[in-house]
Amino acid sequence: MILEETYTLSNGVRIPKVGLGTWLIPDDQAAGAVKAALALGYHHIDTAQAYENERGVGEGLRESGLKRDQYFLTTKVAAENKTYESAAASIDESLRKLGLEYADLIIIHCPQPWAEFRGAKRYFKENKQVWKALEDAYEAGKVRAIGVSNFLVDDLQNILEDCRIKPMVNQILLHAGETPRDLLDFCANEGILVEAYSPIAHGQALNNGQLAEVAARYGVTIPQLCIKYTLQLGAVTLPKSSNPDHIKSNVQLDFTISDEDMAFLAGIGQDYGDDSWWPVFSGKKQV
Repeated sequence: MILEETYTLSNGVRIPKVGLGTWLIPDDQAAGAVKAALALGYHHIDTAQAYENERGVGEGLRESGLKRDQYFLTTKVAAENKTYESAAASIDESLRKLGLEYADLIIIHCPQPWAEFRGAKRYFKENKQVWKALEDAYEAGKVRAIGVSNFLVDDLQNILEDCRIKPMVNQILLHAGETPRDLLDFCANEGILVEAYSPIAHGQALNNGQLAEVAARYGVTIPQLCIKYTLQLGAVTLPKSSNPDHIKSNVQLDFTISDEDMAFLAGIGQDYGDDSWWPVFSGKKQV
């Protein structure tokens, strides 16, 4: 069963292959979504300081009845925290809001503040300071694994130049029609596990006729096809939903996508529609 399957990070920590994404789930609804997912067999919950729902996520974890070692919790240092001091303080604040003594994974949410996403200023020096705060939190036992998100190859190279601890994950936008092969290959060569956020293209995949045709041939839903696609790429996948029925159906993945269809899905087009204004869906390229 996919919910019981894990990858092993470079430090030996095991991470469930599927997690519940909680982006845009309001704080007062997060506990219900988390409890529903855990009751259905999920073991991995993904949140962030920027989601403003860490309190609700923590409530759901406590009310689930699971022991601490029965779930994997990820949170993220806000993209705007670009000093050692602000990052270190924010890590402690996240743990306080979550009501946890430690997180399983904490990552830098973005190499740049969101208002400057993929802009000219790269924040190389600042990201090294934030990374040092994560290394110190790791060594202090506040987190079991550390990583990054939305980092490009040169962002990763900047950290790898002189870090004490290598990033263990890079959480990126990854879905059918958005498959950055060079970045995936770099991460694989460096032992950095890739995590796929928005594997259903923030829901816009549901409107994609090419995906609908492929899903119909396999007798599955478009979300199931999209989630399976990211898993077959070797990534952790983080579908987001607050609907218990969708949370359940998203992990009914007893099928295999052929190599031919994997190649086809990598090359399809994807329009983000009304969501194109979000930085991660904006199509901005490296400056």
